[in-house]
Amino acid sequence: MGSQSSSGMSGGRGSSSFNPPEQSDTGESNQGSSSSRGRRTDRQSSSEDDVDLAEVLAYLLRSVCVRRGQVRLVHGSGATGLQLVQSYSDSDDDSELSWEGRLGERFNPPVDTNPDTVELDQSEIRTQILLATASSAVKGCQSFTHMLAEREQGRCRGSSFSHGECSRIRTHFLPNYVSHKDTYQQKAFCGVYSEDGNMFLSACQDQNIRLYNTTRGRFNLVRTVKARDVGWSVLDVCFTPDARHILYSSWSDYIHMCSLDGNSENHTALDLNPDERRFCVFSLAASSDGREILGGANDGCLYVFDLALNKRTLKIDAHEDDVNAVAFADVSSQLLFSGSDDALCKVWDRRTLREDRPQPVGQLAGHRDGITFIHSKGDARYLISNSKDQSIKLWDVRKFSPKEGVAASRLAVTQQNWDYRWQQVPQRALKKHKLTGDTSVMTYRGHGVLHTLIRCRFSPEFSTGQRFIYSGCSTGKIIIYDVLTGLVVSRLIGHDACVRDVSWHPYEDNIISSSWDGAVRMWEHRQTHPLEEDREGERGVKGKTQCEIKTD
Repeated sequence: MGSQSSSGMSGGRGSSSFNPPEQSDTGESNQGSSSSRGRRTDRQSSSEDDVDLAEVLAYLLRSVCVRRGQVRLVHGSGATGLQLVQSYSDSDDDSELSWEGRLGERFNPPVDTNPDTVELDQSEIRTQILLATASSAVKGCQSFTHMLAEREQGRCRGSSFSHGECSRIRTHFLPNYVSHKDTYQQKAFCGVYSEDGNMFLSACQDQNIRLYNTTRGRFNLVRTVKARDVGWSVLDVCFTPDARHILYSSWSDYIHMCSLDGNSENHTALDLNPDERRFCVFSLAASSDGREILGGANDGCLYVFDLALNKRTLKIDAHEDDVNAVAFADVSSQLLFSGSDDALCKVWDRRTLREDRPQPVGQLAGHRDGITFIHSKGDARYLISNSKDQSIKLWDVRKFSPKEGVAASRLAVTQQNWDYRWQQVPQRALKKHKLTGDTSVMTYRGHGVLHTLIRCRFSPEFSTGQRFIYSGCSTGKIIIYDVLTGLVVSRLIGHDACVRDVSWHPYEDNIISSSWDGAVRMWEHRQTHPLEEDREGERGVKGKTQCEIKTD
């Protein structure tokens, strides 16, 4: 996860940070911030080291009492090989708000008003999306009314719109209104739809996992599961493909599985048997056949657990820092994607993986800071990554980065010395030019990545032809980008704190957002008359919603 924006890359996994006990770690690494990054260093300890570390912690506590700040331990000289580095937030009065993810409009993420689409215009994904939305033969922008007129005049290929044309029409009716809402007493961390869209799974810092019935536009709470063995919060959840079980992870040696059959709760602890004393799986994914569970952890490793064999079958030393995100590339479950605080995405082939000599198929370099989330397009060719460098990148896994690109990305990470959990983004971190060897197809800017591991995803294939990328935002918004233009086409405004997770219904036109303000909101499209919108704006109508939309 990385307790620092650069995740301590200046010290590799030997760096760590201390956090005020009452606040824990807003970036999810409270229990393991001092545990997992020195794996490649000697683990010998002595009484002298223990005394020195005790003195460091005592100093740390004194500094926190005087003024909230950040202290890092990095490799240095001296008897302990450690060097104490202390830094503070950019301003004294913003720390409480940032701890709660409530900086809001105090940070306006920079928007790229003229994205570079040269690579994308020549890519296969452009053709895929145009075909999926029946736009490949369209010249110029066609409004919905123009399409209706074409159909009335018999110019449609069939008696009605094709599926692609329906997808294109639906891109004009993006979610813009909160139709349902639930509120918790603590932060909502993650939420995801089931594959059929009939259920929604939400995880909160109160250690409860809530299951909602979302059939036919409903949003009804049907079950609450008390998570077990939770440290700090439940950090990730997912359904098994048959939606009969849920999986969740936290600061624990185990991934937990809970059966949804019947009224009783049957919890099973899946032991990953890690080497670290403090261990956490930050990201989970289930294989399409439901047999294997993939996890990315704070020790820099990928774990594969076989449910049929009931044991860990693979542990891959994958990254130089925390693995914040993992994904299966497609339904074959043979290709794996991983993203880390070392700023790299890596592609792995299960058929050639060996624990004793882990070699990725390739690496994708171009981010300047740690990666918070990755999402596969589902075709084993394209994926997107969200990063603390305040950008999303689109990648083609057939175009890996050269060695100089990997080196440039690693160097950029070591130059980051701010903490994304509570500090505002320094201007030096907002560089727009590409790094040497950056092989990304496209870069999207306009959302904020602060406080926590904010997530982004492709919009559904069925309803939108995957025309959009949507992301949570540290300002409490949901940001929707047009994949082909790189422009922000919609901003959904309504949360009072950062939106950590977002999930678009696989078949219907609604999005559910999970925020640190404790609210889980379902957004759908609602047509309003322009005069009504003006009146609501004048009255300052409470949040149902403010929405900025730009469509073709």
